[in-house]
Amino acid sequence: MKVGVFTALFDSTPLPQTLDILAAMQVEAIEVGTGGYTGSGHCDVDALLEDPSAAIAWMKQVTERGMTVSAFSQHGNPVHPDPERAQRDHAVFEKTVRLAELLEVPVVNGFSGCPGEGPGAQRPNWVTCAWPDDFAEILTWQWDEVLLPYWARQAELCRSHGVVVGIEPHPGFAVYNTETMLKLRSGTGPEIGVNFDPSHLFWQGIDPVESIKALGSAIYHVHAKDTWLDSRNIAVNGVLDTKSYRLLSERSWYFRTVGYGRGEKVWRDIISALRLVGYDGVLSVEHEDPLFGKVEGLTKAVQLLREIRPAELPEPIWWA
Repeated sequence: MKVGVFTALFDSTPLPQTLDILAAMQVEAIEVGTGGYTGSGHCDVDALLEDPSAAIAWMKQVTERGMTVSAFSQHGNPVHPDPERAQRDHAVFEKTVRLAELLEVPVVNGFSGCPGEGPGAQRPNWVTCAWPDDFAEILTWQWDEVLLPYWARQAELCRSHGVVVGIEPHPGFAVYNTETMLKLRSGTGPEIGVNFDPSHLFWQGIDPVESIKALGSAIYHVHAKDTWLDSRNIAVNGVLDTKSYRLLSERSWYFRTVGYGRGEKVWRDIISALRLVGYDGVLSVEHEDPLFGKVEGLTKAVQLLREIRPAELPEPIWWA
């Protein structure tokens, strides 16, 4: 497995300088944002699509430093009930797929998106319970009329361009856990897989090792991000938390750098489970730890992952 970094952390720093910082840490791959919630400071998709020679030059900056691009990420809401917003995010997705094909980047990451409660809605509606019956009816409409038709079309698009999608299960969107991820994949096709990010699973009470076993070969990309769970605040208020991330001491959970939330043993188990299901791709660090600076927190994560990851495929065991 390779250790990579999601470069959105350095979105305001020019790409060459960002790559130099990461190369000094012995990072082996980068994940690059192309628009949506995470920005596109390191990749002007329109410009690169218009000029393939510029796209090749862009990629050369990465490869000449001994790195690869593990994925392009465009985290938006292409099924937003606002048609203008939905079309904007869909356009970013479609152009990112085309650029991924051009530069032979295997995965395009993103969210499933979240529709509204029905035709004419103005805001997304994330349903988290089945009763009153209004909620169950909303869910049926969202999945049958919006999500499955949309992503079935995108599966066809990706198939024609030789690219796969890594959907990141994320609360607030229709796909937020193992079950909803598998539901989307079974209703669309094998081009729709997972960008596995345990940080969003930890606070929901999901065991990432068991989730990995259930998802298996559907895992196309992995984010390395940890989560701290505040047992006292959870005991009082539960895990659903809408307070600002500025109020860390009052929140039930918040993101940490790898090893500072669930601990090193959990990450050893996660990596072992990934190997068990056949994943040998990139562990892409997404650093959002509010208690460490950019470089310090990122360095700690990269160092730990480099120490505990299997760097090579194992030789066959003689007695197997």
